[in-house]
Amino acid sequence: MDSRISARALATALGGWRGTGPAYEALADGIRLLCLDNRLAPSTALPAERELAAALSLSRTTVAAAYRSLRETRHIESLRGSGSVTLPLRRTDPGRHEVDGAAIDLQQASPAAWPGLPAVMAEVMQEAPALVARIGYDVVGDAGLRAAIAAHYGARGLVTTPDQVLVTTGAQSAIHLIASVLLGRAGRVLLETPTYPHAADAFRRVGARLIGVPVASDTGWDLGRAEQTFARAAPSLAYLMPDFHNPTGRTMTALEVETFVAAARAAGTLLVLDETTAQLDIDRVGGAAPFPDDERILRIGSLGKTVWGGLRVGWVRAAPDIVRRLAAGRPVHDLGTPELEQAIATRLVPRLDEIAHQRGDLLRAGRDSLVRALRSTMPEWDVPDVSGGVSLWVGLGEPLSTPLVMNARGRGLALSAGSRFAVEGGHDRRLRVPFTAPPAALERAVGILRAAWDDVRGGSAVVAREDYATVV
Repeated sequence: MDSRISARALATALGGWRGTGPAYEALADGIRLLCLDNRLAPSTALPAERELAAALSLSRTTVAAAYRSLRETRHIESLRGSGSVTLPLRRTDPGRHEVDGAAIDLQQASPAAWPGLPAVMAEVMQEAPALVARIGYDVVGDAGLRAAIAAHYGARGLVTTPDQVLVTTGAQSAIHLIASVLLGRAGRVLLETPTYPHAADAFRRVGARLIGVPVASDTGWDLGRAEQTFARAAPSLAYLMPDFHNPTGRTMTALEVETFVAAARAAGTLLVLDETTAQLDIDRVGGAAPFPDDERILRIGSLGKTVWGGLRVGWVRAAPDIVRRLAAGRPVHDLGTPELEQAIATRLVPRLDEIAHQRGDLLRAGRDSLVRALRSTMPEWDVPDVSGGVSLWVGLGEPLSTPLVMNARGRGLALSAGSRFAVEGGHDRRLRVPFTAPPAALERAVGILRAAWDDVRGGSAVVAREDYATVV
């Protein structure tokens, strides 16, 4: 048995699990969703029925019925004397669920690959003999790629030298490295809520204490809460996504930037800016107001959202001494970024402005199609206007995000519930809907949401339960 989750921790993770149907089935669906999102890993021991019933203010009979439902769908197994344990997810096929001949996966908010990528890859492969003569990976990063990234920042007005750049295997790797090297156990981390869930997971994994500051699609960042958190908690680190924030799509104003910078300086906090969506400027309105070039500001970038999610190349731009600390701590996690991917990235980084222009056209088509479909099909929902990024942070009006997502899964549409993006629970009245899929797929997805929403509002259970591979 690998791990155990307490009744209190499970109750927090479940968030707003209650739907309008039977309580036992809503609870079972909430736990299924945690398994599908990998927030409950396989072989995790669940709390005893009596303990979970007390934590959720339910009868033991209700919890027992939920566990029975989970056993029937093979999400858990119960062994006499050992309690109930989560099982690995099964696949009934290679991980696809067919809807009108096509799977609709809106959990991954990444667009299809930039069309020019295959030609660049083919060009790099012509140099394969020279590449394979090298060691194959690099802890700090290829000198040519670091110079290209430094020049990219320089074009933005941030004079940068290659020794301020560390190349990583994607943005997620950069976040994990920063968390493990720059945070002590029980260190405080300020994050937006909602936030990128894998960042929160990375900070939790090193034992950090997370403190959320609200951000909304319409009103932006809660500056009063932010100033109060910096002053009272003095967090070691603050993780922000100021440009086309995921999932709300909001971008920081000059006042918001000034407030965060001043409060962080006063508290001695490192600011980590996740800029992976910074170039996804659909309406060409410009990104966030510029942050100063400060030694206590780290910037994370990657090619995942702009070029292709399968090209695992990211980077950290920071003061040289911080780069050296990160490089020294990196071998504990991985031995470096592969040379082949770096060679491809070296040719792509100087073309990022051109690539971003094409991505904007692609995302605009998806966004406009999704907004039209949602507003006409789901008029009771609050559909925001966003000028960039990858998703809509839709208001449902009722705390039914979890049962809605479970019902939609049974119909072949994969989404993540609003609670997945919460730092301290909540967001069950919200649903992240990415617009990175083709317009036709998005329109079909909205049709599925309409049927699923009507079921959930009417108290129906999930129409068909299938096990899926974890896709986040």
